[in-house]
Amino acid sequence: MTIQSVTVVGGGQVAAVLARTLRRRGFDGSITILGDERHLPYQRPPLSKEFLAGDGALEPLALLAPKWLANNDIDIRTSAHVTSLDAGGRTLTLADGSSMSADAIVLATGGRPRRLAGIADSARIHHLRTVDDAERLRATLGAGSRIAVVGGGFIGLEIAATATGLGAQVTVVEQEQTILERRLGPQMARYCADLHRSNGVRFHCGVGISDVDAGANGVRLVLTDGTVIDVDDVIVGVGIEPNVELAVDAGLAVGNGILVDSVGRTDAPGVYAAGDVAARFSDAAGRHVRVEHFDNANRQAAAVARAILGDQVVEDGPHWLWSDQYDRNLQFAGNTSTAEEIVVRGDMADHEFTAFYLTGGQLSGAFAVDRGEDIMAARELIGRSVDATALTDEDVDLWELGEEMVS
Repeated sequence: MTIQSVTVVGGGQVAAVLARTLRRRGFDGSITILGDERHLPYQRPPLSKEFLAGDGALEPLALLAPKWLANNDIDIRTSAHVTSLDAGGRTLTLADGSSMSADAIVLATGGRPRRLAGIADSARIHHLRTVDDAERLRATLGAGSRIAVVGGGFIGLEIAATATGLGAQVTVVEQEQTILERRLGPQMARYCADLHRSNGVRFHCGVGISDVDAGANGVRLVLTDGTVIDVDDVIVGVGIEPNVELAVDAGLAVGNGILVDSVGRTDAPGVYAAGDVAARFSDAAGRHVRVEHFDNANRQAAAVARAILGDQVVEDGPHWLWSDQYDRNLQFAGNTSTAEEIVVRGDMADHEFTAFYLTGGQLSGAFAVDRGEDIMAARELIGRSVDATALTDEDVDLWELGEEMVS
């Protein structure tokens, strides 16, 4: 079947990258993007960092320039909420009662912030997922404001860093014993916690929330250990839930996300899924994996675009993410869960180093502070047997090390 029309449900990173990839690869059929927000596709990573701290200008966030859209004949519809999908007929029904069909449909519905169980909505309890969320949150941050961040993952810590930079007094509540320990292991988790403490952030770890009393003048948090925290506003950053309802109602296979094969195909012909909502089968992991990161959305979108065009390219490389906190750039690639040894290149005391995670003599992951080039090289080395001494030797070029291993 010749594909002449592609419709993307969701107006975010996946939609933008997929549209660009299709056009770059010569697709001249129709491309329609249905976004349920009122904004054109925009970048989400800056929402917890520079956008939250800035003047609220939307232009720098734009994923697709107006001139490019016009030159490439992309139909973007904002505030277009899709209510149902007929997977067999590849037909979508929208909230306004209209319907449309396409030769290929891509579900890029993303996710929504997880809520604190049993906690009622309040103007003083915030979740950060959209531009509108960030604009509401920005109004609460400032010198002397008291902020509690629930969740010590990368998003929560980015918000904590941004709020601290704006003069807020920040407390982070994390149910694990240490922030980021599952991701980075205890040594690097301690480094990250110390980085925040040195900037004035307070932590309550190993505890949950037993009660929240949100009133007109502030919020009282009661922790499971009996600690009481009084703040002006609370920001909940405990991950997202994938928006799978459209897929479920359409009868598609769903687990922790919409189940897709290695290139993004669902179990319905001509229907694909990518990004935060998709649980892609990974040959490397031997199972379906759902990843909530910018780089993953980019790679999946490109793979789906190529699959639509009949070019099956499996991208199963190590996952990569970055985070800007204070004046530091943190980057991570790979997996640390099986690490048996960590070796460090550089000096942690100088806040410029790379930690390499080794499993059975192979590089399984890397975490760097202000050493993005090391992470780029490490991504090529992950899964290979490496000499730990060479990794820590500053005189050894990591790129050359990778080339030597190939040759």
